[in-house]
Amino acid sequence: MDMRKPIIAQTSFSLRLSTHLFSSSSNLAFSPLSLHSLLGLLAAGSSGPTHDQLLSFLGSPVASDLAALHSHTSNVILADGSADGELCLRYAGGVWVDASTNLKNSFREVAGSVYKAEAHSVPFRSMPEECRNQINSWVEQMTTGKIKDLLPFGLVREDTRLILGNAMYFNGSWDAKFDPLYTKINTFQLIDGSSVETPFMTSSKKQFIAVYDGFKVLKLPYKQGQDWRQFSFYIFLPDESNALPNLLMKMNSEPDFLNCHIPTEKVPVGNFRIPKFKISMGIEFSEIFKNLGLVLPFTMTGDLSEMVDSSEASQYYVSQIVHKCFIEVNEEGTEAAAASAAILTFGCAFPIGEPIDFVADHPFLFLIQDDRSGVVLFMGYLLNPLLAE
Repeated sequence: MDMRKPIIAQTSFSLRLSTHLFSSSSNLAFSPLSLHSLLGLLAAGSSGPTHDQLLSFLGSPVASDLAALHSHTSNVILADGSADGELCLRYAGGVWVDASTNLKNSFREVAGSVYKAEAHSVPFRSMPEECRNQINSWVEQMTTGKIKDLLPFGLVREDTRLILGNAMYFNGSWDAKFDPLYTKINTFQLIDGSSVETPFMTSSKKQFIAVYDGFKVLKLPYKQGQDWRQFSFYIFLPDESNALPNLLMKMNSEPDFLNCHIPTEKVPVGNFRIPKFKISMGIEFSEIFKNLGLVLPFTMTGDLSEMVDSSEASQYYVSQIVHKCFIEVNEEGTEAAAASAAILTFGCAFPIGEPIDFVADHPFLFLIQDDRSGVVLFMGYLLNPLLAE
């Protein structure tokens, strides 16, 4: 099957979320792939109008397209479970179901084969706090300690019946590392016109840069692992320090924007500076998804009955969707992690000749993408490199 259209739909989903989440007072980091996968698993357990609404929200006209995308993603793009010295990538899913309830065989099969989500029987009714700790420990172990307490105290209760979740960890070294000796403090302009002093990395080596009307794009490849995949870190830098909202709107208005604006050639650089930064944050997504039009899974009128063999199944609804993400960019490369859980309760570049300046000293959008497929793993924007959380 041709993966191009499903992957464009996934990147469109990513950009739609980043635009909707924009706030002029805080940085953003999230994993659109983690969230897309979680909603895809939810769609596999839904029926009727709820199923149709989930497919529409995820940009998949038919369920088979969604299944093909995530089967390809989990089995090929995210298949590496160990480090080879240059690249470490881990991904796993889970379905935790109350011991009094049995998953439908069809849902268990899709969860395992398509979403790499292993089923676990747990005593939500009698030991909700112990179950919460168990799931949190699983997430923390999967993300090498970067995501802690995904499920906050009180979220798992006696009436919890199902929790769907996933966790992802990425650690990549730059193909051309930055020399820490050349990292210097410099000024970063904030969106309100003020500024902060922060460490910037630099290099005199040629870089993948493309210049467009109103913005520039930088591609920083990671060292390739022992297979065909190639991951890269991208910065979409508007020309003006207060122009990130306009760039986000432009990116969101063109479904294939990312693929059409990827640098393909290395060019000589003039002034070249990239800030070091770290972002750690948590987001509750249920209200955000409702505001974007995904409503039925969160209501008693929704239909999530394809998950379990139970007379209660018709009353299942999603009470919360929690997500946490961590990303750190430094001279060595990038470390990133994310986890999500759903709780169910009863244009053309300008020609380049002269050396190009790329000074990321004001707010920009960033993402980590698998270049061969176009799948976006992580996305966010940096408004202030001194704000870690």
